[in-house]
Amino acid sequence: MKRALCFLLLMALFPLYALAETADAPAVYMTSRITPEGLMAVYEALGREAQGENVAVKISTGETGSNYLRPELIGEFVQAIGGTIVECNTAYGGQRASTAMHYQLAEDHGYTAIADVDIMDENGSMTLPVTGGTVLTENYVGVNLQNYDFLVVLSHFKGHSMAGFGGAIKNLSIGCASSEGKAWIHSGGTGGSMWGGEQDAFLEAMAEAAKSVVDYFGDGERALYINVMNRLSVDCDCDGSPAEPDMHDIGILASVDPVALDQACIDLVYAAQDGGSLIQRIESRNGLHTLEHTQTIGFGSRAYTLVNIDDGLD
Repeated sequence: MKRALCFLLLMALFPLYALAETADAPAVYMTSRITPEGLMAVYEALGREAQGENVAVKISTGETGSNYLRPELIGEFVQAIGGTIVECNTAYGGQRASTAMHYQLAEDHGYTAIADVDIMDENGSMTLPVTGGTVLTENYVGVNLQNYDFLVVLSHFKGHSMAGFGGAIKNLSIGCASSEGKAWIHSGGTGGSMWGGEQDAFLEAMAEAAKSVVDYFGDGERALYINVMNRLSVDCDCDGSPAEPDMHDIGILASVDPVALDQACIDLVYAAQDGGSLIQRIESRNGLHTLEHTQTIGFGSRAYTLVNIDDGLD
């Protein structure tokens, strides 16, 4: 009963654009149950099966001390779909800056115990074309991405010190980018400083890089997207000392449209009575511009239909 009342309250508080339904608005499925069973249920609700001999499950392995997705939550799901956990090295310091350290961290965090792990840029990059972009014409991803038939983007939704927030779009763009690709996106496609570039150009580059990965997987027909909304810190999993979350866990959401999925998560944060810190982080970085730019380049839909599956789990 409490879950149902909370869900109805959130729906009542949503911004109007989030509720605008069109005939082709993608569905975003939601459960408030952040459990292995809830994760499997929201995946099954999608009606799109992870198919192919080689299924990539893109997560963030996270720095030690961060709020990375725990193997206890995702292990059964990854094994059920026969997935390989995939990641790329970072373009900054930390434990994921080199392949050897990154594999060790994946083992330390328990990922190698639940599935094979592939650091996709250990052998370099491959180039993906960016169609319709305004800041990028190409994107650099880990070369091993070409070894996979299907992509599952499994993201921990949270804040981010530069992007404002991180979800499916960030996991597709920065997450799938090789070390050099990360620097390229951060510079807004200029090849200049990762840290001194123009903020909106960086956000636009993320949207465009994400689109290139979706296009690579059959215009998204060979991909699906899941966001876990727990441990909602203002800081990313790339931060080994993140701020302690000061808002409640919300649930697990899934869609075949990554833009709709991230928009739904944003709306849930804005609807939450205790979401102030995360909202401030998003707005201080102009984070919503990433989703605005997806519409400029014709990528995904910010309109969606939210489908609560909790009643079917009782």
